[in-house]
Amino acid sequence: MTTTLIGITAFILLVSVLMAPRIRTIDGFYKGFSPEGAAPGLWTLVLSQVTTWIFARSLLTAAILGFYYGIAGAIAYAAYYLSFVTGGAIIDHLRFKHGHQNVQTFLVSRFGNTGSAMYNFVIILRLLSEIFANLIVVGELFGLKGSTEYFLAMLAIGAITCAYSSVGGLRASLKTDVFQSILVLGLVVILFAAMLSHASFDAVALFSSTPDLKSPGWVLLAVALLQVWSYPLHDPVMMDRGFLADRQTTMKSFIHAAWISILTILMFALLGVFAGLNTVAGENMIATLTRLFGEPIMALFSVALIISALSTLDSTFSSAAKLVVKDMKLLPETVNNGRLVMIVFLCLGGLFLLWDSKDLYAAVAVSGTLSMFLLPIIVFCIWGNREIALWPVLLTFAVTILGGITYITESSGYTSWMFDLFGYSHKYSKLLIICITIALVGFVSFAIGQKGQNKSDKETA
Repeated sequence: MTTTLIGITAFILLVSVLMAPRIRTIDGFYKGFSPEGAAPGLWTLVLSQVTTWIFARSLLTAAILGFYYGIAGAIAYAAYYLSFVTGGAIIDHLRFKHGHQNVQTFLVSRFGNTGSAMYNFVIILRLLSEIFANLIVVGELFGLKGSTEYFLAMLAIGAITCAYSSVGGLRASLKTDVFQSILVLGLVVILFAAMLSHASFDAVALFSSTPDLKSPGWVLLAVALLQVWSYPLHDPVMMDRGFLADRQTTMKSFIHAAWISILTILMFALLGVFAGLNTVAGENMIATLTRLFGEPIMALFSVALIISALSTLDSTFSSAAKLVVKDMKLLPETVNNGRLVMIVFLCLGGLFLLWDSKDLYAAVAVSGTLSMFLLPIIVFCIWGNREIALWPVLLTFAVTILGGITYITESSGYTSWMFDLFGYSHKYSKLLIICITIALVGFVSFAIGQKGQNKSDKETA
């Protein structure tokens, strides 16, 4: 299967490279505009949103959650894609109620450079985590961890994706996303159809696979329903695509991306549930699926992961360039500087691969927790237009960082004080406690620290 996988991957990479336009204009490179200055259309935005959020690690995680926690795990992960709905509402207020063209200028207007710096720190971690998380999945598809094949696959995918991204910037990302998204959606439908037609498929067993309401899957659903309000704001890939088109196109793109992504993730996650119901002692999810479907179908499974990795990586590189050059203004606004930033982020993301994979997976999972410091900002400032002192933001940020560190150390087994204190041993129960604590600290401190209605932002709709 490896030879076939290499061939298919090489073909997809070649098509992506050929599709990527060479962009020389600032608007084309950083905003995805056509040479004529036109903004991306509705379905370009929809498919780009879908494929960049359904990345390799998310597909694999969705299936694994279904494998271990049944239908609850599948629903819990799909719930995160409600972020498109909340993300659309956040974008609409930032652009058309407050009149800002990125998140940073809004935060500077309310909390000065300190507010923007805290936000930039979180999204830099988010971008780096997307790079190494997707590269890990690619490496594991081609070889055992630490093997030559493992590292060569990551190096090749990372370098080629960075190369065509640096040629075309966001314009290249949008164009290749459409091609890659159609492929991924088609592959997921084929895999789902293979499951439905399998002799062992039992819909009743599938949808009743998590009868225990105390299952970690249902706990994760509660976590998702907490994080989904702030999660989109800390994802620069989603946010960047919200500032490109007109209001109507933008809002439609978020709504369509929501239902398409939720259905796609659910279909893929149900493969994991199906595997969990039919596994035998000692089998992991991949071994079970391979036994059930055979290697040809599993080749499609692997291809879907690889394409998802490509689409997310090129979008991550374009967002990193925009962040450093346009939003943070650390370099002059040129195309070459954007290309330089992409290369730097590829190298930094690659360095994280030297860490133990267990700790890396925990670091990826903590991303949504770090976004929680933005929750009161969204509710009080973006939606509520309240003027808030700086100290509640600093306090919430500090508690969030502490919560993120706690989750990493607890889930990796370095500490266990949360079990001693609360009596819960599973990492999702601990994560729920951490998220509730951050939300409580944030809302209480913001309520105390509010100064009244802000008068500086104007209605621009």
